[in-house]
Amino acid sequence: MFESAEVEAADSFALNTEAETLYIGLEELGDIGVRIDNSGRAIFFKTTDGEITDTKSIELSAEVTSHYQTFPNMLMLGQSDGTVILVEYSFDISYPGDVRTLTPVISYPLGKEPIEVDARGEALTQVSFYVDEEEAAISALTADGRLIYASYTLAESMLSDALVVEEDSIDSITIDYPVSRIIVEPGQQNLYVAVETGGLKQYRLRGGLDNEPTELLDGKVIAEMGMLLGGTSLIIALEDGEIQQWFQVRDENGVSNLTFIRNFEGQGARPTKIAMEKQRKGFAVADEAGNITIYYATSQNTLATFNTINEKVTHLAWSARAQNLLAMDESSTAHLFDVANVYPGVAWDVLWGEVWYEGYDEEDYIWQSSAANQDFEAKLSLMPLSFGTLKAAFYAMLIAIPISILGAMFTAQFMAPRMRQSVKPTIEIMEALPTVILGFLAGLWLAPYVENHLPGVFSFLLIMPVGILICAWFWQYVPNRNRYDGWEGLILIPVVLGLLWLSMTLSQPIENLFFDGNMQLYMSTEWGIGYDQRNSLVVGLIMGFAVIPTIFSIAEDAMFSVPQHLIRGSLALGATRWQTMMWVVLPAASPGIFSALMLGFGRAVGETMIVLMATGNTPVMDMSIFQGMRTLAANIAVEVPEAEVNSTHYRVLFLAALVLFMFTFVLNTASELIRQRLRKRYAAL
Repeated sequence: MFESAEVEAADSFALNTEAETLYIGLEELGDIGVRIDNSGRAIFFKTTDGEITDTKSIELSAEVTSHYQTFPNMLMLGQSDGTVILVEYSFDISYPGDVRTLTPVISYPLGKEPIEVDARGEALTQVSFYVDEEEAAISALTADGRLIYASYTLAESMLSDALVVEEDSIDSITIDYPVSRIIVEPGQQNLYVAVETGGLKQYRLRGGLDNEPTELLDGKVIAEMGMLLGGTSLIIALEDGEIQQWFQVRDENGVSNLTFIRNFEGQGARPTKIAMEKQRKGFAVADEAGNITIYYATSQNTLATFNTINEKVTHLAWSARAQNLLAMDESSTAHLFDVANVYPGVAWDVLWGEVWYEGYDEEDYIWQSSAANQDFEAKLSLMPLSFGTLKAAFYAMLIAIPISILGAMFTAQFMAPRMRQSVKPTIEIMEALPTVILGFLAGLWLAPYVENHLPGVFSFLLIMPVGILICAWFWQYVPNRNRYDGWEGLILIPVVLGLLWLSMTLSQPIENLFFDGNMQLYMSTEWGIGYDQRNSLVVGLIMGFAVIPTIFSIAEDAMFSVPQHLIRGSLALGATRWQTMMWVVLPAASPGIFSALMLGFGRAVGETMIVLMATGNTPVMDMSIFQGMRTLAANIAVEVPEAEVNSTHYRVLFLAALVLFMFTFVLNTASELIRQRLRKRYAAL
């Protein structure tokens, strides 16, 4: 999964070029190529030997003076009469005699009639466009130095299925600098103009072109530029070979500005062509020396660099699945390359480091593995999942450790034998409760209850210790004959239940008195602390409940197994039972107690169903007890059934499983080493 791309030269052949080539392309599997020239012909050929399989004519109204290509297979032709025509090629697939047969088709997404961009009829020397199902935008540069931007609404005719292109607005300004390339941003927010003598100008399209452009790149000469899949990132190839990625980032005032994100090392020669992958955030750059370099934007990886051409590359195209790359040199020779590049987006920096993703205002750790469209940039950071795993375990142990260890201490050394015979098996049976039931209760009952009684939950943490101390103070005045030594735990049960009832009863009055009747809203507005219903507090309560039996059972056995001669000797020397517990029993039982804690922590780390149903499954890195999380185990359970087999997502999920295994393996190994040291230390006792 971490290997670089492998490139192999497949075929090389001369193309019969009677006219200047504007564009080359490939069908999905790379079997058929297409070449469109300035005479208006689309020539389809086999990529094994260049044999022409079909030729289609494009209906032009004048001489072609410029062109612009974009996804999926669209080419806009600017003409000498100020009009443009949009052409798209595709292939009808059939299987006569079980043989895959491709039939080329030329279509006109905006209609066969040329669209007038310049009413003066000047030749269009540069052209760019954006089109979707409802709207289109065209930008052009005329021969007399005017920059034009026009927007259109697309609708179906009421009388037929024909597409109607209605002009919404058209704007133009006169510029006094030479232009090498223009690109209109999808969404019609910005227009980027590469200055031939150096620099990049950004025109904001809201309100027209007459605004002052933003100057970028400090006069550096742009050799080539293009938009990545999705139309968010601008890839710029500088004259010195450096490749840069830019996209819009909001500042502290909410204003979007084109911002430099990352750069890619070039080969030193002047770039001549950029080809974007059609389904991923990868791209290839060719230069004058014949070098072709494959990059991946998200991971900032240089995947492969090769040169079997040794001539200037004039055209470059990917197949739809990025398994084939077609290059054409200045001698009109086509070169087909087979590319094995299955997992380009995976790198250690992507999995464990902060990455600046499209649409984000800064670098961050993000897990978002899928979306509704192909333009999506997969975000596969394992940091939020690992953080969530440790966070869930931390809060569970925070609740489980005091209850289970103190309970084990009392049960092993202070509880009456008859009561211990009932309590210990009861708690051990709790471990058999299905975690899916606990998760179900947490998600549907506990989470709403905690949300509605949040002040009461925190009040209970204060009221319970105070209440038990008061009971202990009164207990000293009970005559010895009525104390029932060893049964104190049973006597405290109604006390704890009563204190719990009192806390929940006081919840609403406390909320009205101190938090204006809504503690969650008060925390958000006054303290800036958000509250999710399914949060770490709920997970800590319910998963702590699930972990308690594991820790209690092993720790209690360890304490109960401490040799009686040590305990009797301590008592005979005048130590109290509590002093004996602290300075004799606990040290002697420490290896077992530590093992209990580590097993409990391992159980919390590997827990799946509780965190799946009680956390909200939000992969955020926030230590707040009022926010949720997503753990490695829950993420695997949720996404593996939906992941495409052998995809990058699928492989990363298995890597997440390996990370989870390593967590538990390292933890158990470390705990065993510490346990052995503790055993040696206290073996003399």
